[in-house]
Amino acid sequence: MSHPLRHHIEEITPLSEAEFDYVLSHFTRKKVRKHQFLVEEGEPVPHEFFVVKGCLKAFNVDPEGKEHIIQFALEDWWISDYQAFFREVPATMLISSLEEGELLTISLANRNKLCAEMHKIEHFFRLKITSGFIAMQQRILAGMNLSVQERYEKLLTLYPNLSQRVPKQDIAAYLGVTRETLSRLRRV
Repeated sequence: MSHPLRHHIEEITPLSEAEFDYVLSHFTRKKVRKHQFLVEEGEPVPHEFFVVKGCLKAFNVDPEGKEHIIQFALEDWWISDYQAFFREVPATMLISSLEEGELLTISLANRNKLCAEMHKIEHFFRLKITSGFIAMQQRILAGMNLSVQERYEKLLTLYPNLSQRVPKQDIAAYLGVTRETLSRLRRV
């Protein structure tokens, strides 16, 4: 069985064994505990994370203490506070693990080095960023144009296993509703 990162990259571009070994040498393996914080607001963000196993969430906490979830990341997904990572400024959000898991981390310097040295990897990351940008636009448009019920149904359609792995209050925070509203939606 191929390595999860290799499989992920090769969905876009093929790699030789030597190329993949070189790419992998720029990553660090990291085990995470349930509820472990990987990024904290105001701190530097030295890594982008590829989820090998587990589930993470990126979120912000407003002045009233309410969580607003920006993104979940399951296996084969990437996550970071991208503004902080790419601009090398303090984090404006938090990232924590919802499950025990395993990640591959890459620094900005290593990411830039790989992209400069390997056109295939630059192409891969460019397509991943483009896909992420499109997904974020779709999420914003859904928030403006769809009812809460429609957004919930779309979330379940796109990510059918998410509701079994993510606490209900986190799904509610992602949708921008209360847990009680989510309970009513689930009964419909």
